[in-house]
Amino acid sequence: MTQMDNTVMIRLSGRIDSANSAEIENDILKQLEGKTDTAVTLDVEELEYISSAGLRVILRVKKTWPDVRIINASPEVYEILETTGFTEMMTVEKAYKVISVEGCEVIGEGFNGKVYRVDKDNVVKVYKNADALADIQHEREVARLALILGVPTAISYDVVKVGDSYGSVFELLNARSFAKILADEPERMDWCVSEYINLLKKVHGITVPEGKLPSSKEKIVKWENEIRADLPEAESRKLEQLIAGLPDSDHMIHGDYHTKNIVLAGDEVLLIDMDTLCAGYPIYELAQMYNSYIGFSEYNPEIVRDFQGFSPETARTFWHKCLQAYFETEDEEKLKKLEDKIRCVSYTRLISWKYRHPSNNSEEDKVTAELWKSHLSELLERVDSLSFEDGDTDAQGG
Repeated sequence: MTQMDNTVMIRLSGRIDSANSAEIENDILKQLEGKTDTAVTLDVEELEYISSAGLRVILRVKKTWPDVRIINASPEVYEILETTGFTEMMTVEKAYKVISVEGCEVIGEGFNGKVYRVDKDNVVKVYKNADALADIQHEREVARLALILGVPTAISYDVVKVGDSYGSVFELLNARSFAKILADEPERMDWCVSEYINLLKKVHGITVPEGKLPSSKEKIVKWENEIRADLPEAESRKLEQLIAGLPDSDHMIHGDYHTKNIVLAGDEVLLIDMDTLCAGYPIYELAQMYNSYIGFSEYNPEIVRDFQGFSPETARTFWHKCLQAYFETEDEEKLKKLEDKIRCVSYTRLISWKYRHPSNNSEEDKVTAELWKSHLSELLERVDSLSFEDGDTDAQGG
């Protein structure tokens, strides 16, 4: 038995059946004697089999100590617990295979994790959150939904332990990210833009069943709420009105659509890192794209090189070509108006991000935050709507 804070850890091993279940129960009760309001964790890493008699022991323990959790269940033991409904009554965690990503190539990266190639056939997305099992389950569910709705994406088939966190394993043969292609083969810029925007329009053209994905508009409203106190009252009111006027939409949004999350696997272009999927108006997507290529690195352009692996000049050119392709126009005046709308949301996001990720208050951080706020103030003077349909602009993707 191990006592940790208000949790008692009890290890079960071997086989538990009618022959020894009474003895096992007595042993558990001795370890819990005198402990009330205690959480109980049963570590079953060394448990080979448990019969109905053993399961009833766990139920009786749970009756007195309701907070029971089972960890490190082997596939065989987990199957028994799942079949008998125990996974519905309490938290049951599988024992996960442990792998290392030391020296592995990073082929994709998003806000919540990095994607590593572990061998020629497989990649693993390692989550930055150490307690990532709920995140992994969410991403597997939304990725499955996206696949059903027609989005070409990799399929996760295993969960593994990686260092202090967890990872989701995908089969991804010979995959190269678009970031890698742009860095190594700049002459393929136009091909990357075409494939990148074709896939983006495919995603934005998908109607999401009601309630299946979060609302991107709610996320933008949250950003605005977070920065409201730091803006002059008139600007805050104007921004609130602009965001309130955003059209409602039930179309799919990836939410982190940049060149590290688009990969070429063989001759197929796939979208990865699906945990940011939501539904809404495409300005949310385009604002996040702008930040990936320009916004985050506006004061220090080398940030984009560190993240994407290609030059700031390549990033700006790629963004502009994507804007032209998405809206199907080379009219620079029209594109400028569209980009102004996008940047209003971009800087709202960046300023909000700064509040939620306090830094060491360096001079660069201070100047960067002031730069974003000054841009937003300037935009709010001339932008009267965030809808792409207003005026002489044409929206794409719903």
